[in-house]
Formats: sequence, structure tokens, C-alpha cells
Amino acid sequence: MDIGDLKVFEAVARLGGMNRAAAELNTVQSNVTARIRALEEELGGALFERHARGVTLTAAGQRLMPYALRARQVLEEARRAFRDDGHPRGALTIGSLETTAALRLSARLSDFVGAHPDVDLVLRTGTTCELIQEVLEHRLEGAFVCGPVGHPELEERLAFREDLALLTHPAIRDPREVFAARSAKIVVLRAGCSYRQRLEELLARRGVGEVRMLEFGTIEAILGCVAAGIGITLLPRSLVRGAEREGHIAVHDLPAREGRVDTLFIRRRDGFASSALRAFVETACAGPREVQAAE
Repeated sequence: MDIGDLKVFEAVARLGGMNRAAAELNTVQSNVTARIRALEEELGGALFERHARGVTLTAAGQRLMPYALRARQVLEEARRAFRDDGHPRGALTIGSLETTAALRLSARLSDFVGAHPDVDLVLRTGTTCELIQEVLEHRLEGAFVCGPVGHPELEERLAFREDLALLTHPAIRDPREVFAARSAKIVVLRAGCSYRQRLEELLARRGVGEVRMLEFGTIEAILGCVAAGIGITLLPRSLVRGAEREGHIAVHDLPAREGRVDTLFIRRRDGFASSALRAFVETACAGPREVQAAE
């Protein structure tokens, strides 16, 4: 077994068929089939189950798959390292919390794009859990997530500090009104959102035992629901200054131990740090900058 065998195996597994793998690898199906059969004979077991629609991995194939993925990633990083001459260029895919993208990144992304026009930057938003997994699986070169993380395979760098606040309908003048009810509706992003988890923990500590959740896909939808009195939420204070000033919501500060949160930039410890990535980190995590209030 060599790295070429693993490359063929990974392509067949990912694409679900010998024909499709042959097309991607720019060869003929008979060559792919022969390589897979030889690999199965060498390892002493079947890697795929054949059926009319193509192939699926056997249990043994599933155990081999992480090694094939690692081999492909090593090859890709080797090519990128060879081509990287110190000038930031090429594709760069970064992840971010939606709140961080809205609140913190606009000006810094503008600075980066202006300074490095040869970089093709892609920004994907997600929850902390989703972004950590995508970095671990090499689908993102790095991401802004809510700390703490503490994963042994990830390198962390403090990017920003946020003060979270409890948001309610304007008629609620004191957050103790919420806690006294012993039940609450919370308006949150999907599972895996760190602010959602913090809100649940905050309510539990104050004796709110019954929590019903309403999930929405955008910050704007969440703020609209809070303004309508549908529920409460937890978001960075700087993000909602405009809505607070216009009287759409009430913003209740929290003790620092509950409201202070670090936004970290994470990347794989063993991943190749391209010139584009290094330049991005230098720009995006360069220290404090005035935050523009969301209107």
C-alpha cells in the first residue's frame, strides 16, 4: 500500500463509484478497479460493498478512511507549501460566528482585501461547534469562535473580548421579572451556538427550570422576535446599540463573570500556515478597534 493507493481509495469512497473516481483522477475505470482490488487483496478484506448505484464503504473501509483523508490533506498542503513564496495569494477560507462577522470583521476584512488583492477570501459563518469541527476536518483554515476551546489539536489566539447582555421586550425594566416567572422562552440560533448555551446556564442558575426554545437563522430575526415580546436572548452588547437606542429592545447588563466572553481565532496546530493565512491573522487579530454600533 502506498499513497497512490490511498488517493484512489479516497476518491472512490468520496464519489461513491469507480467511474466517477476514474473521471476525477483522469484515468479509466479498469485502472481504478484494479487498484482497489489489489489494495483489498493486500489488506486481506473488502473495502467496498458493490451495488447498482455504485459502492459504499464496509466497516473496514470506514476504518481506513481517516488515514486516506490525512494522506490527501498532507499532499495538498505539500503542494501549497511548495508554491508559497511568501506573497499572500490564492484561496483562503475562514469561518466566523455570525455576531463576530457583523460586529467586528467588516473594517478588518476591508483592510485585508485592500492590502492583499491576490487573495481569494471566502468567509463562512456558523456556530462555535460547527466551526471547530470544520477546522479540525481541514475544511476551514481558521475560524473565529467563542472561547474557551481547549482542544489539543487546535492553536488559539485571542481576537476580541465581548460583553454579553440579556435582551428583552422594552416593557421589561428589570431582568428579575424574567427570572421570577420560573419559565422562559428564549430566541436563539441553532444548536451549537455558544451564546445559546450560556443563556440556558444563566437561566438555570437563577432557578428558571422550564425553558422553551425558538430557533432562527439570523440575528435580525432574533432581534425582531425579542422586540415583539416573543422571547428573550443573549447577544454582544455592542451589536444591539442601535436597536436599544431606538427603543425596540431593553438591554440588561450582566456581571462580568457571566457576561464577559473571549472570541478566539483557532487553527490546526499541524496545519500549513500559508502566507495568506498569516497576513490575515496579522490584520484581523491586530488589537482593539472602535466597534461600529449596529443600527
